[in-house]
Amino acid sequence: MKNILLIGGSYGIGLAIAKELQFENNVYIASRSNENLSDVKAIHIAFDATTDTIDTSKLPTIIDGLVYCPGSINLRPFKGLKPEAFETDLQINFLSLVKVIQSVLPNLLASEQASIVAFSSVAATMGMPFHTSVAASKGAIEGFAKALAAEYAPKIRVNVIAPSLTDTPLADKFLNNETKQEKSAERHPLKRFGKPEDSAQMATFLLSDKSSWISGQIFHVDGGMSSLLVNG
Repeated sequence: MKNILLIGGSYGIGLAIAKELQFENNVYIASRSNENLSDVKAIHIAFDATTDTIDTSKLPTIIDGLVYCPGSINLRPFKGLKPEAFETDLQINFLSLVKVIQSVLPNLLASEQASIVAFSSVAATMGMPFHTSVAASKGAIEGFAKALAAEYAPKIRVNVIAPSLTDTPLADKFLNNETKQEKSAERHPLKRFGKPEDSAQMATFLLSDKSSWISGQIFHVDGGMSSLLVNG
């Protein structure tokens, strides 16, 4: 069984990943809360990605997979964004990811071939109004992941999932009524917004040996939004 560490696995996509992995892997979840984990087979470690350094003594010597799930959706006009807003998004989306990877790098290198999965956004590829801050921080993830994948090949594989709007607590204010849900579904070529399971199933694949020849890739799990023009 593989040892998989999820950073932020107590709700949304992270929780869906934990549920996918729990029966065939040893799952470790490092998150602020464990309130949704009562039915999940996993070891919980109290951890705030924005402030804490992960306690590696609570982790196995070998980590075969790492998924970094924390993120932000800070959509505001650029003229109203202060530099501090960019710093906050960069911290939670990117800099904390770097800190976690550096902390557990020896554990990852101890694996026969480890897999890192990070999350970007469709906004990093498409120019979307009011997305300057989140697009900047998510774009940093994509460039970093490719460079890291090159540096540590073949020992560590690094891939990124870039979803569009997904029905998670983080996106609740964008999907909290039927009208918003209908408009969001209509914007996507596949005529629905994302479910946590959509990204979770891709993450599960990227953590498995079935993807052992895949690294340095950005996977757009976005209902076709980034590549299909069907509403124009």
